[in-house]
Amino acid sequence: MVVRAIGPSLSNFGVSGALPDPTVELHDGNGATIAFNDNWADDANQGSIPPSLQPSDPHESALYRVLPSGDYTAVVRGTGNSTGIGLVEVYNVQ
Repeated sequence: MVVRAIGPSLSNFGVSGALPDPTVELHDGNGATIAFNDNWADDANQGSIPPSLQPSDPHESALYRVLPSGDYTAVVRGTGNSTGIGLVEVYNVQ
């Protein structure tokens, strides 16, 4: 699966007040953090993210993980407690 946290590129679609530098955390069904990313190209699995799902801004976050069936939660935050409008997206890639 690919989980993305989009912020800066929302400005390209007329969204004012976009989250300037989002991070994304992925938690399992028990609440344990199983993955974290700030700046998608820094993720160890970034080469597995299909080109069509790679964020257009280097400050946006994305995770690629192979996960067993179950419940998961994605949490988006702004770096340094920044605030703004963000978008979380989850894709099932096979």
